[in-house]
Amino acid sequence: MKKNSIKFKTLFYLILFSVLILALLWIVQVQFLSVFYEKYQIASIKNVANKIVTNQSDNFAIENYAYENNMCIQIITENETINYNTKNPGCFLGSQNKIIQKYKSDLILKNNKYIKLYSPLTNKKSILYAIKLDNKYIFLNTTLEDINTTTLLLRNQLIYIIFILIILSIAISIFISNMLNKPILGIINKSKSLGKEDVTFDKTNIAELDELCDVLTVASSEMNKTEKLRQNLLANVSHDLKTPLTMIRAYAEKARDFNYEKAEDRNDDLNVIISETERLNNLVNDILDLSKIENNKDILNIEEYDLVENINSILKRYDIYIKDDKFNIVVNLPKKALVKADKQKIEQVIYNLINNAIEHTGEDKYVGISVTKKKDEYLISITNTGHGIEENEKSLVWTRYYKKEKNHKRNIVGSGLGLSIVKEILDKHNCEYGIDSVIDDHTTFYFKLKKSK
Repeated sequence: MKKNSIKFKTLFYLILFSVLILALLWIVQVQFLSVFYEKYQIASIKNVANKIVTNQSDNFAIENYAYENNMCIQIITENETINYNTKNPGCFLGSQNKIIQKYKSDLILKNNKYIKLYSPLTNKKSILYAIKLDNKYIFLNTTLEDINTTTLLLRNQLIYIIFILIILSIAISIFISNMLNKPILGIINKSKSLGKEDVTFDKTNIAELDELCDVLTVASSEMNKTEKLRQNLLANVSHDLKTPLTMIRAYAEKARDFNYEKAEDRNDDLNVIISETERLNNLVNDILDLSKIENNKDILNIEEYDLVENINSILKRYDIYIKDDKFNIVVNLPKKALVKADKQKIEQVIYNLINNAIEHTGEDKYVGISVTKKKDEYLISITNTGHGIEENEKSLVWTRYYKKEKNHKRNIVGSGLGLSIVKEILDKHNCEYGIDSVIDDHTTFYFKLKKSK
């Protein structure tokens, strides 16, 4: 049995608990039994004395008190002495023994309540209690029985009980540990398949273990989703790396073998190589950016800046699309919009959203960019015409390569990671963002930035 196993620990703690309980019983019942017994008898005689003071004229009640509590009572007045149950074995109140009379006198003179003494008649330990009223004295006497025999009997019984409890502790610990071990071992065995297949953990009817099963079932599902995402990401990144590399090689071989003497054709080939190299560079940078953001290694540098000026600067990069590809990029911006954010990161968000709009716009090649002033914030919207996004797909478009899982194609710009980077940056800024889309009409990606105060 392993020392850190449930079975061992259950056995150890049950035996320890049993030993502690028995040790407490030993101390209370054996070592301090005589002390508790004396305190009980003193309390009992005090209780009877208080009852007699209340009912001192009721001889019948006093007689009952004496018999019921196995003590004798003596009431002395100026005219008479009345004894109750003085024939009780061990009672010395009816005796005229000088030593006893001296004890009684001392109690009255010294105004003590009681004393413990050995009876001169029987040599048994006794309690003598005295009450002084206006014209009478009341004495109560009871013996303190020898409890050594009782103590010895209890000691022997406790020894047997110790052995019985140890055996019961072992049996109970084995039962409990087996009851706990079986579902735990089942969970452990199923846990070994985590990451390899979709595992469902069955209920055990133990609240804590059932909660663990629920957590592990969710973890198993998430691990499988992550594994599928990893495989898809690897496939898509490999595709995006392979495509420009193939293009670079093809045009390099063409420039070497066919166009090495034709300057114009050779320059065209080199321009394609440069363009594909830039694509590779963008892909690697996007992967690195996403990795930094997701691992919290990218710290925001919050500053105040003019968002409109920044957007106008970004739009200059798209002049070639307007001129050569006839894209219709329409802007609706205020004169100025001061915000507080990480300028470089928000610029990356706007750049990626514009790229996404250009990639998916319809045949009219319309892309709209607007900044709308609200009460305490600015609403930034990037709109494109085209097919639109289904309602059930809106939460999925932020996933890396989501669209490419259905229909992988080369983007006009970007790497396929753009919207994932957008989501991570906006989450870090605690921005409100979302998608408004109408099928076969338009799609608008929007987010909000707080105004600079």
